[in-house]
Amino acid sequence: MESFAGPVLFRRGRRVALAMALGGAMVLAADAALGATAKGELPDFTELVEKVGPSVVSVRTLERGKSVAGALGGDPNMEEFLKRFGIPMPGGRNNPRGGNGDDEPQQRGVGSGFLLTADGFVMTNAHVVEGADEVMVTLTDKREFKARIIGADKRTDVAVVKIDATALPAVRTGDVSRLKVGEWVMAIGSPFGLANSVTAGIVSAKGRETGEFLPFIQTDVAINPGNSGGPLINMRGEVVGINSQIYSRSGGYMGIAFAIPIDEAMRVADQLRAGGRVIRGRIGVAIAPVTKEVAESIGLGKPMGALVRSAESGGPADKAGIEAGDIITRVDGKLIDSSVDLQRIVGSLKPGSRVPVQLFRRGSHRDVTVTVVEFEPEQQAGAKPVDSGASAASKSALGLAVSDLSEAQRREMKLRGGVRVESAEGAAARAGLRPGDVILAIDNVDVADVKQFAALASKAEKLKTVSLMVRRGEWVNYLVLKPGR
Repeated sequence: MESFAGPVLFRRGRRVALAMALGGAMVLAADAALGATAKGELPDFTELVEKVGPSVVSVRTLERGKSVAGALGGDPNMEEFLKRFGIPMPGGRNNPRGGNGDDEPQQRGVGSGFLLTADGFVMTNAHVVEGADEVMVTLTDKREFKARIIGADKRTDVAVVKIDATALPAVRTGDVSRLKVGEWVMAIGSPFGLANSVTAGIVSAKGRETGEFLPFIQTDVAINPGNSGGPLINMRGEVVGINSQIYSRSGGYMGIAFAIPIDEAMRVADQLRAGGRVIRGRIGVAIAPVTKEVAESIGLGKPMGALVRSAESGGPADKAGIEAGDIITRVDGKLIDSSVDLQRIVGSLKPGSRVPVQLFRRGSHRDVTVTVVEFEPEQQAGAKPVDSGASAASKSALGLAVSDLSEAQRREMKLRGGVRVESAEGAAARAGLRPGDVILAIDNVDVADVKQFAALASKAEKLKTVSLMVRRGEWVNYLVLKPGR
């Protein structure tokens, strides 16, 4: 007959004696490493909850003159969910039934947060506090405080608020670089307003790109509306991330959640606490990813770096000699593995600093120095049509008919050379070329005029693939032609 003592299975007789002899040692081992478990056992999160739970808070936002709760059928906790995923709010400001008509604050959403410092600084998500007239923070001991927003950064979705209290149980932050895929992690938050709810799972991936400004930690920890802004905790009781997003086709949790790495969040929080905003660097380029096909065709080897589609006239990159069609491979000594890396690395640089930038241009690398300026909302330049007043066109087996640019066109587009596409068919059309495009280079060789284009095209027609650097409006990109197909 078998009996169970805790999670470990023992048989009667000698194994019971052995279990009693080892019991003391097992207790000591458990005390020595918080959350550690014997091989083959599931982790025990009880000590983690006791240790970190008091540092987690509920964040409630209020709005004056509008009863969001009534518009949502009595469930104000759904507002945070709807706002985060871009779902229109029922009973919005134009809905006459949405409020009671007075200026009494009404609950508009719920979220989570955690205590950064003992004197009341709280970290949460920017989308949790966005648009709130008042922010209320509730501790686990039921004390409630009106908080003031110190700062919020939409690009990283990090916000810091402050409550007037002392001797609070602040969290410890962990080292994200030590976090491993497959490692157990835990979340504490207020899903649907259920304060201090605990869920657990494992790290599914690190550095997950979701199109946002930061690489995310992906987990399978259950995250629901109201968990936003709460901590992701490792088995040492350290905060390693801020639970921020979920992937869902149904609107509910589907086993994929994303957390902002705590090291990135702390860099933002430090700036918010110091000045209420985040200062980022910029160099004035519009960029695009480098595909495998393009990388191979231009001699880069593997897809890496950021393709410069345009350089802002008179901007830092332009002054440093960076041109449309260049591929930025390193900034300040850091490798640019993808185009997203460039925004993050440049954004972290201090405005005014001079940094080395490595470029790949026409088959070789070169170095320039760029002076970083402060980030500001960029105005997207509109595409300007190219006049058709061109000289005699040249046809090639690439499926292209091209013509020389006039001097006026070159001055307007600030080009030294290039030919204008008059018609595109066959391989050229399949590659995406169209009339009005300007071809700047073929296989890393600059095109000066129709005569040179014809000579380069005749050689290229014998190749399996041909790379063209093409300008369309204000943007530059690489296109790959396959003449034999």
